[in-house]
Amino acid sequence: MSKNIAVILSGGSGSRFGGALPKQFTKLAGKAVIEYTVDVFEKSAHIDEIMIVSQVNHIERTWEIVKKNSWSKVSKVITGGKERFDSTYSALQALKDYDDKSKVLFHDAVRPLISQNIIFECLEALENFEAVDVVIPSADTLVEVYDDGCIANIPNRSMMRRGQTPQGFLLESIKKAYQKAIDANRYVFTCDCGVIRSMLPHVRVATVEGSERNLKVTQPVDLFIAEKLLQAGSKGDYLEGDSLSPLSGKNIVIFGGSSGIGLEMKNLAVLNGANVEVASRSANGIDIRNLDNVRHFLNEVNSRLGQIDYVVNTAGLLIKKPIDTLSIEEMSDLINVNYTGAVNVAIAAKKFLMESNGMLLNFTSSSYTRGRAYYALYSSTNAAIVNFTQALAEEWEGDGVRVNCINPERTATPMRTANFGVEPAGLLLDAKDVAATSLRVLSSERTGIIIDVRKDGR
Repeated sequence: MSKNIAVILSGGSGSRFGGALPKQFTKLAGKAVIEYTVDVFEKSAHIDEIMIVSQVNHIERTWEIVKKNSWSKVSKVITGGKERFDSTYSALQALKDYDDKSKVLFHDAVRPLISQNIIFECLEALENFEAVDVVIPSADTLVEVYDDGCIANIPNRSMMRRGQTPQGFLLESIKKAYQKAIDANRYVFTCDCGVIRSMLPHVRVATVEGSERNLKVTQPVDLFIAEKLLQAGSKGDYLEGDSLSPLSGKNIVIFGGSSGIGLEMKNLAVLNGANVEVASRSANGIDIRNLDNVRHFLNEVNSRLGQIDYVVNTAGLLIKKPIDTLSIEEMSDLINVNYTGAVNVAIAAKKFLMESNGMLLNFTSSSYTRGRAYYALYSSTNAAIVNFTQALAEEWEGDGVRVNCINPERTATPMRTANFGVEPAGLLLDAKDVAATSLRVLSSERTGIIIDVRKDGR
């Protein structure tokens, strides 16, 4: 019987990346790059089986990752070769007893942001073609050069595309092409579609539109870009539709939930059937600067409700003035509310979230990306929250606790109005919109993600 098979090519040494481990094992927002990659294929309703091609000295490490993630579709981890050609050929040997009508997608392990839509469209194209490549337009002019570096040709950019993966094939076609290449003693090709084009020139290779998000992690800067892309969207990757129905019956604790975004989250969650407990100094005297105070409150809530599914910390303090005019008390409050308080909430919440396999959701501010004049402590503590979130996500992943962070642009809240006055409404996010996105994140299986909420909706 034919199958749809994903072959994840993880045999690269990562020499250009320069890390201690190959780049596919480098951490990206709390998880190895390859974990994101395989997970997309594992979750695809259209993929029946996954095979991973690995360097021989990393096969055991790869199996450990497979077991940690409980991936049921991974059937084999096999040894790759020195070159891409050798790794694909090794996979084809492992597939020699499979039905020749099977569809096989070869994908780079270091392209972690592959989308479900691209996978589906590749498989759809193989209904009518024997081979398919994923491509994107070239924004830059492409230049062909001679050996001496001088220009030989400048092709028409409108006809040029940049190749990505996956590359898909009917199994019988790619097997035939590789055997012809071996018989001809040819082993150097740019990619697997190149083998098809050279060895089976009569076979038409279809193309499917890829995405700029589907980048390949080759240099250290690519890891930074991939993390920013993970943070900013596609939100469809971690937000399953617009419905908040998964919150029905869930128990949510919101620190700082008496005003602003926290209050809007509470109101919206209750409307969707959640049980919500709010903690703040103004509402019930809960001070997140005091760890014992936070612990006592969560213990009481857990005893009363039986379980805490989500803990959200929206509490924050902004005082806009030059740092050398802040009083000692103001400086202490800024640090203790914005950072120490978040640490206290996390420490106190962990044991309850371990029991429920729940999520801790922090909040930062767009000011975390660059320190801002007149609120240096506020922006720097927000930067610390981002780092704290990513660190906890990695530290607590084995405990079954997800940790994420919401990063809204300028939002219309009482705290902002108190510091900036009345601003044009069209320039600010509505706190209700931020609340809706934040509540949707609670149902996500992702961890270590900083979710940007922007006025333009992207």
